[in-house]
Amino acid sequence: MANSALLVMDVQRDVVAIADDGSGYLPRLRRAIDGARAAGIPVIYVVMGLRPGDPEVSPRNRVMTNAVRAGLFTEGAPGTEIHHDVAPQQGDVVVTKRRGSAFSGSDLDLVLRARDIDSLVLTGIATSAVVLSTLWHAIDLDFGLTVLADACLDTDPEVHTMLTEKLFPQWADVVAVEDWLKAIAPQ
Repeated sequence: MANSALLVMDVQRDVVAIADDGSGYLPRLRRAIDGARAAGIPVIYVVMGLRPGDPEVSPRNRVMTNAVRAGLFTEGAPGTEIHHDVAPQQGDVVVTKRRGSAFSGSDLDLVLRARDIDSLVLTGIATSAVVLSTLWHAIDLDFGLTVLADACLDTDPEVHTMLTEKLFPQWADVVAVEDWLKAIAPQ
């Protein structure tokens, strides 16, 4: 795990308000973050941020257009902030992206390469959006991948289950937070 980073993606106030199902998602994610820090694994936050006026949003992009119509992701808006239960600490990197994948419109690849990171541990909301998009992008960039299934959340539990149990295991190690914490615990 020496060249790994934990990505905490789109865990922003408005997104949590839409997706949180009361299953204890934020405390599980907090345990993963704390465990990563204890093991010396960098924690990198990825947020969706759109400039006021949305100059980067094409009317041909349904996903982005719908997000703008819903009032989501405007930089500087309170709902775009990372949820306070899992907020970054000094030294954590926060990357702003402009599309679904953590790599799209961001400097994430530059941050990872500067730190010689070659393996990613993925968490975030939504499993069917940022996690899926980032996983596929990271595969093309030759990163090793782990998905913390219970540190990902989706508004559709069936889609989450299908992705984490059937699709993601084809390309990544898919584990629960507690199992991952045991694997990275200092010996």
